[in-house]
Amino acid sequence: MAGELKRSNSTFNISASPKLFTLAIVNTGGRVLLGLKKRGFGEGYFNGFGGKLEEGESIDEAAARELEEEACISPVGMKKHGVLMFFFDDRPCPWEVHVFNVPDYMGKPCETEEMLPTWFAHEDIPYDKMWMDDKVWYPHFLKGDMFKGKFFFENTHNLVSYECSVVEAL
Repeated sequence: MAGELKRSNSTFNISASPKLFTLAIVNTGGRVLLGLKKRGFGEGYFNGFGGKLEEGESIDEAAARELEEEACISPVGMKKHGVLMFFFDDRPCPWEVHVFNVPDYMGKPCETEEMLPTWFAHEDIPYDKMWMDDKVWYPHFLKGDMFKGKFFFENTHNLVSYECSVVEAL
């Protein structure tokens, strides 16, 4: 069928318009600030801070707003480093996630209803408590590379295939 891709035993809708999301990761001094998701999609996983765009909001504005809402801090010098496409066999459309590096911030990271901020040294990032795709693209992020990736998940959580590469520009 046009617009669908068969991988493993699942079919992924690759032609539907994607939902836009942001992911902001504070990365400074050889450490990253991740949040333990306390509710909703991704509950129990460590992740950067982010979410859906609100109407009339730019991707950069959404990334800053989500960081403020989820960790109580404002980004300083935030820069986009990646674009990731996620395809799920159990969701109607793909997700396009814009990944931002946040080298500095204002405020003090605080727990919110949604996230518990926690610092990790680069060598101690808890990949076993994160989404399966993170161990693929985080090394590019940590090196300061720009990257693009496509990740295919069955039953929301099982990574069955991916492509990920360093790019010159986004």
